[in-house]
This record gives sequence, C-alpha cells and structure tokens, in this order.
Amino acid sequence: MKTSNRRTFVKSSVLAAAAVLLAGSTMAGSLVGEPTLAPVKFEIAKLTYQYADMEPAIDQTTMQIHYEKHYSAYVNNANDAIAAEKVQETDAKKLLANISKYSAKLRNNAGGAYNHELFWSLLRKPTQNNAPTGDLLTAINKSFGSFEKFQEEFAKAAAGQFGSGWAWLVKDGNQLKIGSTANQDNPLMDVSKFKGTPILGLDVWEHAYYLHYQNKRADYIKNFWSVVNWDQVAKLYKN
Repeated sequence: MKTSNRRTFVKSSVLAAAAVLLAGSTMAGSLVGEPTLAPVKFEIAKLTYQYADMEPAIDQTTMQIHYEKHYSAYVNNANDAIAAEKVQETDAKKLLANISKYSAKLRNNAGGAYNHELFWSLLRKPTQNNAPTGDLLTAINKSFGSFEKFQEEFAKAAAGQFGSGWAWLVKDGNQLKIGSTANQDNPLMDVSKFKGTPILGLDVWEHAYYLHYQNKRADYIKNFWSVVNWDQVAKLYKN
C-alpha cells in the first residue's frame, strides 16, 4: 500500500471509530435519560425602579425595609429549607403546588419569596387615573360589572383579610376572581382554598404599610391603585 493511501486509510479508520464511540455515548445517554434538573432556588429579584419612586403611595423607608429585610429573609430562609428538606421540584410553581409535603418553614418562606417577587413586578411610579385597558379591562368588566366595582370588591378582600395576608386577583380558566390568603399563602398552593393563577396581588402585612399609614390599611389600599403596573398585569392575564 502506498504511503499516501495508508495515511488516508488510517485517518478514515480513526474517524469511523470516533463516530462509533460518539454514537454509543449518545445512545447510552438516551437510555439513562436526560440529566436531572437542579431543585428550585429562589433569587433576589432586581427592582426596575428606586425605593422613592412609589411615593407618596408607598414611602421610601418602607420600600427599603420591605425589600432588603423582609423579602431577602424569605428568599434566604426558603433556600435553606429547600436544601435541608431535599426538595426535588424544579420550579417555584411546582413547589407551591405540592407545598403540603413540606414544613411550615418552607411553606411560609417559599410563599413569601414568590409573593414578593410578584408584588415588586406589579408596581410602577404613581399615575393619576391609573387603570387597565384592552382585553384586561374587557375581562374585568365582564367579571365584575365595571372597573370601579372591581376596585371595590378587591378593596373589601384586602381590608377584610384578618391579620397578615394578601389580596389577589386571579385567573381561573377564563374567569377572573378576587380572594385573599393568610400569612404568605397564595392561590397556587395546594393548601389554599382560594385557587387560581395570581395576576395581581396586594401585600396587607403591616410591614408593607405601617410606617406611613399606621393602622389605616384602607388608605394604603386606596393609594395602591396609583402604583399598579397594569401593563404587567395584562401580560400575566394574557399568558
């Protein structure tokens, strides 16, 4: 065999062997399944605004303490509990849907982490006559009669939540519903009697308003409407 032909033969043989090994490796991977996804881990959500941007509806000091102290504690404690309890769920919604399997610590802190991340995303600088438009407004009018009646019903849910908790607007199938949950529970949890996918939430824990409003929760609820990011609510409604 000539030298050039021998080199060609050797090169071809090596490439063929590599292809066989690669195919075998790929086949082995398909037999054992895809790599296991990592368990859910909460991250501190980055704000798209400054603490003072919510004034006068929500004061700067409350925003800072709420975000840096309360919210960060929920995230850290949730992640500690996830590791300690060997959680296997790979995303937050799956975890919340099975929260009854886990401890009160994980329930409270995973709920707190999720609820607050949603809450931050639903805020914007105060705007006069702030209201939804388009398909979201049509859905609100259909479900509650008018935007004003929706506000009244939501305010009742927020004011009527005894002690700490949240008021919610949720999408349940094609229907919009209003309700509330205690502590850091939310409508995604299997332990919650009120079910649905949250598209608007209001934190009515005292730490969310007490520095500015003291015991006047109704004033806090009233001023909340000026800082609702209806564009974000509409995206959640659509998705």
